[in-house]
Amino acid sequence: MLYRENGQFKTRYGADQQIFPILQDRWLVLALIAFAFIGVPMLASEYMFRAILIPFVILSLAALGLNLLVGYCGQISLGSGAFMAVGAYIAYNAFTRIPGMPVIGAFLIGGISALLVGIVFGIPSLRIRGLYLAVATLAAQFFCDWVFARIAWFTNYSASGSVSVPTLSVAGITIDTPQAKYLFCLTIVTVMALAAKNIVRGHIGRSWMAIRDMDVAATVIGIRPVTAKLSAFAVSSFVIGVAGAMWAFVHLGSWEPLAFDVNRSLNLLFMIIIGGMGSIMGSFFGAAFIVVLPIMLNQVPAWLGVPISTAMASHLEFMIFGALIVFFLIVEPHGLARLWSIGKEKLRLWPFPH
Repeated sequence: MLYRENGQFKTRYGADQQIFPILQDRWLVLALIAFAFIGVPMLASEYMFRAILIPFVILSLAALGLNLLVGYCGQISLGSGAFMAVGAYIAYNAFTRIPGMPVIGAFLIGGISALLVGIVFGIPSLRIRGLYLAVATLAAQFFCDWVFARIAWFTNYSASGSVSVPTLSVAGITIDTPQAKYLFCLTIVTVMALAAKNIVRGHIGRSWMAIRDMDVAATVIGIRPVTAKLSAFAVSSFVIGVAGAMWAFVHLGSWEPLAFDVNRSLNLLFMIIIGGMGSIMGSFFGAAFIVVLPIMLNQVPAWLGVPISTAMASHLEFMIFGALIVFFLIVEPHGLARLWSIGKEKLRLWPFPH
């Protein structure tokens, strides 16, 4: 009975309302955070930082933002790449056009801009849902792709259409090494993930879940669908916009509009499907799976001595993605997060079999 909850009584309202009310969860989260901040920088190589850890951390935040909208509020979106692009380009213009603009301030401006765009394209959710809403958000993706490719102001009148950012600096600390970039991204993701966990446990998150489960019943008990749906689009777009700015500034450094095309939106949707919709932890599971799988497909055949071309690895990646999505939708619709929950339930009774 390693995961035992019996005897953990709460005598204060603050203790009863904390983010992780179970002692084992608190220790596990603290251990993971400590290992991520202390152990990983000591053990990881430069290749692991650039190819795995930094993309994983940033895409986890983007998947978390999409999960707030799709998993918790039930509003299907295929425009996540557009919101990432809005956050990236507005943050770039704020950083380059406003003298003395700090990096965090540029990220916040990019996130707020994505929030406003998300509210505008979230208005159709008040009248439509399901596949029709997905098509509406897909239109937002195509519209933003056209805007950033055709309006030269967003790219600072670059002839090639690509933009780049100089070396970043936060509070006088230069962020130019892979370790520094990783710790910078990890700090932002940790703060926003804990904030998201707190939001979904409160009144706002419960109103989102009520709209997701049955919007008519939610309206009857006093929840306003307009406020709930638009707030979900706003918070989700803000988080995705900040993730887009981090992806552009920290990971890419130089990018063009194709970096945030519809494939990015589909990748984020795959992450929350595989990781588990309606779960904060599922966003991290899905991002880890999507980031690590292509690298494993390229490396494992070489380890086994089986020659495989890059084109074949790319085709296998798409085939495995599709097969896994079908598998999780049929066998375990809640994804890897559900398997994590089942594991914790087993630990409650271990070493007993039932």
